Amino acid sequence: MADPLTSRSRRGATAPAAASSTGDTGIDAATRSRALPRWHYLVALAAGALNTLSFAPTPHGGWLQLAIFVFLFAWLTRSTGWKSAALTGGAFGFGNFVTGVWWLYVSMHFYGGMPAALAGAALVLFSLYLALYPALAAGIWSFCAGHARNGANDHRAPFAPSWHGALAFASAWAIGEWLRGTVFTGFPWLATGYAQVDGPLAGFAPVAGVYGVGWMVALTAALIVQALLAFARSRAAARGGAANSAADPAADPTHTANAATNFNAAGPAAPARAASAAQIAAPAAVALALLAIGLLLPLVQWTEPANAPLTVRLLQGNVKQEMKFEEAGLHAAVDEYQQMITAKPADLIVTPETAIPVLAQQLPPNFAAAIRQFSDSTGSALLFGAIGGTITPEGRVVDYTNSLFGVTPNSHEIYRYDKHHLVPFGEFVPWGFRWFVNLMNIPLGDFFRGAPVQKPFMVHNQPVALNICYEDIFGEEIARTLRENATPAGVLVNSTNLAWFGDTIALDQHLQIARMRSLETGRPMLRATNTGMTAAIDAQGRVIGRLTPYTVGSLDVNVQGTTGNTPYVTSGNNTVLAVSVVLLAFGFAFGPKLARRKGKK
Repeated sequence: MADPLTSRSRRGATAPAAASSTGDTGIDAATRSRALPRWHYLVALAAGALNTLSFAPTPHGGWLQLAIFVFLFAWLTRSTGWKSAALTGGAFGFGNFVTGVWWLYVSMHFYGGMPAALAGAALVLFSLYLALYPALAAGIWSFCAGHARNGANDHRAPFAPSWHGALAFASAWAIGEWLRGTVFTGFPWLATGYAQVDGPLAGFAPVAGVYGVGWMVALTAALIVQALLAFARSRAAARGGAANSAADPAADPTHTANAATNFNAAGPAAPARAASAAQIAAPAAVALALLAIGLLLPLVQWTEPANAPLTVRLLQGNVKQEMKFEEAGLHAAVDEYQQMITAKPADLIVTPETAIPVLAQQLPPNFAAAIRQFSDSTGSALLFGAIGGTITPEGRVVDYTNSLFGVTPNSHEIYRYDKHHLVPFGEFVPWGFRWFVNLMNIPLGDFFRGAPVQKPFMVHNQPVALNICYEDIFGEEIARTLRENATPAGVLVNSTNLAWFGDTIALDQHLQIARMRSLETGRPMLRATNTGMTAAIDAQGRVIGRLTPYTVGSLDVNVQGTTGNTPYVTSGNNTVLAVSVVLLAFGFAFGPKLARRKGKK
């Protein structure tokens, strides 16, 4: 096989001559000859954009995601070192994020009033930032998998996936996603595992959480590629062997010269080596086993029913966002929710986030009296969203909070939950970005944080754990609330307002995220939203009722609370992080040596 052409040889010089003229070794020349074309990264970007389709609202998108990750890992094996691997991962990530969170543009431009060009630029820059994490994961994989730049003998040979390489890919990917969900308060939206809610690997959610599910997706895909490339290598070796056996060196005077040409400072071009049946079957069998386990794990009951079922009413007022904080809109919202709350009794009635957009101490007297009388007379417990705050002796209001307030029958004690994980730019202003927030017309941009773990709201004898808005995308925080509370909740409630994002895929994606929280914790999740998706999810992550978005309505459901801890509630993200760090350390220490050993076989 002739040596690959370098950029110099394309201009008329042979590869060895080009190497000597620049003082490079043959290995360095071969390295440059494998520089990836630009279209390689464009294809990775397109694959990332396609990956957005694996998330909601696509039904059973987990299977599509698995196919995309098979392609992604195969595409990464084309890379020539950690830099090209990182660029490939970054291109994939940018394609995924710029198409998957484009609804942020709607928030900034249509509702925030930011100029379209600036909102579009902000979306692109934010997507580039998010893409750093898959780029980091791909670069770490290249180092820890014993990639070609880490010691493989023949730089012209394609990278051959291996067991430690597959484990390194899964581990690096999971750590990259965990970092994205942690750094700068975190943004774990579109974490890989969310697409598996209806996919074949959802069963791992109560064991290792959403990052553990993503770890399984990456590992399964890498093992499938390992098996496929071993099979392809075996076929190529078989064809090469047949061609060599048919050739007669004595009858071909050019054979010896051509063979000599195949040698340079890098050594001879490596012939294709046939893969054994075990090298093909073993990774394929493990991948199939992981899929089978993922499909069977939902049969395990990690939690069990506890206490009597609750009758629940989830309210969706569909108040227009642009009217919510105007005087007329405020009065209309208060009147609407007062009527919706008192329309029908239930064990628990929940409104959306800031459904009553006023300070709790300034609630209209008619509203306060009406809901108190209704709760006492019907035995209904109420949760309504409003603004919390502290009034100083001088009459000033300080420490504003985004809160839920609870009213229980025949009790004058008011329950209060203050949102802990605040939204950057919407609920607090990161240092140095005040100018950016001033470009948008978003009120209440600086809130005070609630405690990380707060006591549950009691509905009869059923404890209920609350979270507001995008707090439910942080599974570790919800698991911590259940793990550290003296009275662990049996039901989860999310109160949110997604009207900022219009009628976009953000609504479906957030519902999918909430379903993952039910799978991780083995508890039902109730969602009351302003415009959608208002829904009830059972402890197995199944949607048992929902309202049509952008309609006014009440979702009436019966919900069974549960008790007990899943493995994920017990350990949080510690399991997947510990396993990933150990495997990456092993790969980093021994990967190059294993690659060299494999190259000598």
